[in-house]
Amino acid sequence: MKPFKRADRVAALMQRVLSQILQKEIQDPRLDMVTITRVRLSADLKFARIYFASISGPDRRASIAAGFADASGYVKRALSAQIALRYMPHLEFFYDESYDYASRIDGILKTLESENGADHPQAEEE
Repeated sequence: MKPFKRADRVAALMQRVLSQILQKEIQDPRLDMVTITRVRLSADLKFARIYFASISGPDRRASIAAGFADASGYVKRALSAQIALRYMPHLEFFYDESYDYASRIDGILKTLESENGADHPQAEEE
């Protein structure tokens, strides 16, 4: 079993703390209903790529990104207060498109199932 790298452990901790900060401390309405889906840290822990998703989908991606840009200083200070690192990484926020992609694939599969459902009866279980 391969041990986790330090960057992976710190990234998981950052994701949990960021989620708490979003939920309890940040009052920006642009960041309501936003989820931190993933944090990727460079090996030297100097740069953090933070991926987010929203229930509203890609429609609000620009306003959410602007909200994170405005709150990045506060977020960085709040993170440094809760995570003991020598240097707090530079934070970059990115919209996570994987959820939209999965939703689109799910929709395609459901339409195919409804179109072909009557033509192809399911095999009977024995």
